[in-house]
Amino acid sequence: MRELISFLSLSDPNVRFVVIGMVLLGASAGIVGCFTFLRKRALVGDAIAHSVLPGVCLAFMFWGTKNPIVLLIGALISGWLSLITIDYITAKSRIKTDAAIGLVLSVFFGIGIMLLTAIQHSGNAAQSGLDKFLFGKAAAMVGNDLYVFGALSVVLIIVVVTFFKAFTLISFDRDFAQAIGLPVRALEVLLSTITVLAVAVGIQAVGVVLMSAMLITPAAAARYWTERIEVMVILAAIFGALSGIVGAYISYVAANMPTGPWVVVALSGIAIASMFIAPNRGIIAKYRLQQNNKNQMLEENVLKIFYQLGEKDKQFTTPRSKVALQKRRPFSMTLITKGLQRLRKKAWVIKEGDNWQLTEKGKIKAQRLVRIHRLWEVYLNQYLHIAPDHVHDTAEAIEHIITPELEIELEKLLNYPPTDPHNKQIPYA
Repeated sequence: MRELISFLSLSDPNVRFVVIGMVLLGASAGIVGCFTFLRKRALVGDAIAHSVLPGVCLAFMFWGTKNPIVLLIGALISGWLSLITIDYITAKSRIKTDAAIGLVLSVFFGIGIMLLTAIQHSGNAAQSGLDKFLFGKAAAMVGNDLYVFGALSVVLIIVVVTFFKAFTLISFDRDFAQAIGLPVRALEVLLSTITVLAVAVGIQAVGVVLMSAMLITPAAAARYWTERIEVMVILAAIFGALSGIVGAYISYVAANMPTGPWVVVALSGIAIASMFIAPNRGIIAKYRLQQNNKNQMLEENVLKIFYQLGEKDKQFTTPRSKVALQKRRPFSMTLITKGLQRLRKKAWVIKEGDNWQLTEKGKIKAQRLVRIHRLWEVYLNQYLHIAPDHVHDTAEAIEHIITPELEIELEKLLNYPPTDPHNKQIPYA
């Protein structure tokens, strides 16, 4: 607890530099990464992250200094060159985008490793620590680094806020943005530039190997929680900043633990948790929805059995046994029992001894299901010209999702037909 309080107080200058730097880097990378993610260009971030290494090395070789501004300029030029190369290969050859990205990534990264090895064997004392750009070393950030990276992170956020609507349009519908007169090409260039800048800013913290995770993972995690891009961008910034704090805290309390990799681990944990527990798009929510849909279909199918049995003798509320229900439709006894129990809770059936009986409420519901089924069969037969012996299965599936509004429109369209294609009476309310 003492360590936690000491960490949160930011009284240690080194801790303060690392925490503030990681929060700014995580938030800015998450915000920019949302548009890269939505444009389905996630691999481009990986290509840029690996392609900035030769630019960093060349900047150091020409100027002989590890000044962050100089190295950032080299990284920016190299990252931009990789994007141009990818676009050129895709446009001028039959190579697909994913193959072009892999080709450019490997070539640029290979050149960067070769240059880094040459620098390390050059005897230049100033090269110490340059290899940290491979895997990152956030703990090595000092005040000057923080000022440069912090300023650039703020610039990235300001640019995104300023051009938010335009970036949203070109991310979702490029053709529409072009049709209404937006300078689409200039906006794409600007978006690519801030993407390269975000990667260049973050490589000292997490390195070229893991930077793509900082760019894409917050956006991927945020996408599970919302359908609105404004909320998605805010969540991505929060996830990026939170993971930066977690990574910095773990490296503070645990000896020899690197900050950058733990930031990525924290981000991965957030993404995995989002994948499972997000309220609408998560795996658990989807599983529950599937189960609810299955249970609803079971309930409605059992109700239909009652009604279809009642049509034979015009006695819809006559008690029926499970065996009689099973003979009408070959469900397993387990499913029939489950369906009856669920219908009983909704007061659509009641139990009379060993038999089960439709309530008036259940009869109305069953009548509607049969009506929708037979109306849809008529529609398929009359408008799609499907043979009567081929319409049952489709109607069986669609009857569970037709809304009351669509039911009314269907009745009007078909002019209230008295029977379905099998000459069975359609029961109107």
